[in-house]
Amino acid sequence: MTSERPADGTPSDASDGVPSHTPPAPAADVSSTDISSGGSPEGHGGPRRRPLRASLITLAALTVVAAGGIGATGVLGGDGGESAEAAPSSPAKSATVEKTTLTRGETVDGALGYGEATTVRAPATGGGSGARGATAGGADSDGGTGTGTGTLTWLPDVGDEIERGESVYSADERKSVLLYGSTPLYRTLDVGSEGKDVLMLERNLAALGHTGFTVDEEYTGSTADAVRAWQEDLGREETGEVTPGDAVVASGARRVSDVGAARGAALSGDILTWTGTGRVVTVDLEVRFEGFVKDGTKATVTLPDGTAVTAKVTDIGAAATAAPSDGGEDKSAEDATLPVELTVKDQKKLGRYQAAPVDVTLAAESRADVLAVPVSALIARQGGGYAVQAITDDGVENIPVELGLFADGLVEVSGSGITEGLRVGVPE
Repeated sequence: MTSERPADGTPSDASDGVPSHTPPAPAADVSSTDISSGGSPEGHGGPRRRPLRASLITLAALTVVAAGGIGATGVLGGDGGESAEAAPSSPAKSATVEKTTLTRGETVDGALGYGEATTVRAPATGGGSGARGATAGGADSDGGTGTGTGTLTWLPDVGDEIERGESVYSADERKSVLLYGSTPLYRTLDVGSEGKDVLMLERNLAALGHTGFTVDEEYTGSTADAVRAWQEDLGREETGEVTPGDAVVASGARRVSDVGAARGAALSGDILTWTGTGRVVTVDLEVRFEGFVKDGTKATVTLPDGTAVTAKVTDIGAAATAAPSDGGEDKSAEDATLPVELTVKDQKKLGRYQAAPVDVTLAAESRADVLAVPVSALIARQGGGYAVQAITDDGVENIPVELGLFADGLVEVSGSGITEGLRVGVPE
């Protein structure tokens, strides 16, 4: 038998006992042979080159397989658009391309409360005939001097709500009640009087259930009869005349926010402050966001506990103002703000919050009927751009997409093959 010679021409050790036709040992057997230093295994006279060659071939094969696996899974960030070259593996999670309206919002600071408080001041000269009545105005009310005669005998409590025809306060046991309107009682009204204050009075008399007169700007004998019936209900002298001290006029029901006077004190100065009865959200809006709001604009209000409620813009201030800085210097026009008020229709959703800081999200940009997927479904493509993993009956394919508006965790997508209802992968 002829001994097999290695590549260097040196005869192999006969003690191997391995015939020339015997195939090389499998890779598992080679693992027990130390070939790192080029020495021979224990009990043999020379190196065994054939097992080394087998090991190198096995290593090369494993490298090719590993490279193929990396390319298929995209671990190294391969081009998501080259699906034909390396098919992606099926994702663990999926989502559906949906047609929706995306709205990008701008979130600003707001305050939940009962709105701006106005002040009720004492009538100029008490509640007698010809006297000017108590006024409901701002902190610097122009409705009289606020110095009258009489003693306060009843006052409401903070938090009380006062509606049409109910007492605002009493002086010398004489009630001054709330009437709804915008024209204050500034004179004594009796038969022959004409004007908007007469119309305001007659509207309130009708709302309180009194009849027999025509609601207009003319104070007639029929109006006087209705006034006498109203005065009887209030326990007053039935004169048929109405004096300014008989009522306080406001735009609607009021909630008492503070009482500045005390029972037993003289009827003088500021009596109380009040607000509307509904909770509203106020925002000092930076002028750069002015274009986001108009009457009726909807917004989302987020309460301190995370609850989100829908609100609507109901009032926008006439002018923007910039508060002075701490040093007394005027701020730039960029620091100017615009007062905005928003109303929450479903008051129950506000819970028990009476006053609290809130976040107000205004719609900055909106796109209707666009195709969108979760942002997490996007795959970065090598060389730039993005793709999504489309899941079909034929398998998984990476489809390049163009991106549009981002909003609420979704992104607008478009491109060839992107249709409503298409399932896409969401990588973990």
